[in-house]
Amino acid sequence: MSNHTFSRRAFLRGVGVSMALPWMESFNVWGDEPGPAVRPASEAPVRMAVLFSGNGFHSKEWWAKGEGKDMELGNVLAPLSDFREKMLFIRGLYNAEALKGNIHSSQTGNLLSGAPLASGGEIRSGTSIDQLLAQRYGRSTKVPSLVLGCEKSNPSVHKNYSMLYSSHISWSSPTTPTPLELYPALAFDRLFKDEVNRGDKSVLDAVSSDAKDFRRHISATDQRKLDEYLDSVREVEVRIENAGKKGEMQGWRPTLSAPNIPRPADGIPQDIAEHMRLMSDILVLAFQTDTTRLCTLKLNNDHSSLRFPNLGVDYMIHHLLSHSDTADWLKVNQFFLQQLAYIARKLDSIQEGERTLLDNSMLLYCSSMLNGNHDANQLPVVLLGGAGGRIKGGRVLDYKEKPERQMCRLYLSMMDKMNVRLPKFGDATEALAEV
Repeated sequence: MSNHTFSRRAFLRGVGVSMALPWMESFNVWGDEPGPAVRPASEAPVRMAVLFSGNGFHSKEWWAKGEGKDMELGNVLAPLSDFREKMLFIRGLYNAEALKGNIHSSQTGNLLSGAPLASGGEIRSGTSIDQLLAQRYGRSTKVPSLVLGCEKSNPSVHKNYSMLYSSHISWSSPTTPTPLELYPALAFDRLFKDEVNRGDKSVLDAVSSDAKDFRRHISATDQRKLDEYLDSVREVEVRIENAGKKGEMQGWRPTLSAPNIPRPADGIPQDIAEHMRLMSDILVLAFQTDTTRLCTLKLNNDHSSLRFPNLGVDYMIHHLLSHSDTADWLKVNQFFLQQLAYIARKLDSIQEGERTLLDNSMLLYCSSMLNGNHDANQLPVVLLGGAGGRIKGGRVLDYKEKPERQMCRLYLSMMDKMNVRLPKFGDATEALAEV
């Protein structure tokens, strides 16, 4: 660990705890080498998050047209209306290998790699973009990548393909889906605690002494920024603690209406709305502190069993609901996009020099099919954020009629924004110049 770049960065430390600090105007916290006595703080790095929801979207309401603040959005995308000028709506990209099986597993397991998938119950995909970047880019941070989820993996086999393909979008190697963190408490611990386990002591209590010392050496503006950051960490801690007392879990309906064994410690206690919101907050904290620059957040599985009593949609699981274009299906779609809007709003409220954290990030939102009828010939893709000034938003990019429309071309473009340049990724050899 001592060889990592982040060892030179600024942390608040306590017993068993280390918290990376957010960008500040008066202190070099991003790993800069010592310089002159008076030196501006370093430029914030680019971060990338991929958010995924399964089963596609309402077939008539996923669209965008126009540009800038005048861009018109279909009803699914209505929650993103405040971010039209920081958004790319990308139409027509696809993964050729995903068309071979025409079922959920065969369309999801290679979403972030474009790789061929093994069938017959065998597990073989390809290393996903987030993990390739983690191998090359993640050594600069305490946590190379954060892989979060809100629905358990499904280990069964469906029509000759492993359902693990439907359950994982992040792959550390062709045969290894990246372990999925479903527990907000453990995801939180991973950001701030030196050992990932649940402790009784608050993270903030552990670093309070170091924080007081650090506060004396920064500007008044940075003192306010530090206070806001510590307050946001405390808020998430309290909400995780409260969520653990509810004892609720949603999704498929078990055969028992009450447990017949003692309740395990540190389960998945919160309802789906609170689960997604906590994971979203943890993503923001991770980026705000530069604890990681790479995150995937799988809001649900493809072929998902989640239900949504919070929306009054409790009569049918997500997968079955996706085969209709009802008002309830649109309501569920918008609920998922609200999670992206929530993350974007929080990132956009955090100033990092001349830009906001959203301006310094790329938030890719996608599904493995356009709609519940398994249409993977064009994938639903939205990209929010400016990648440190390298992406111009407020545009609709349409590749549907173009011959070279591989999804992996987008991934080559995104890697380029993070200064990772490859001659080939998946089935693509050229980035999307417009991105």
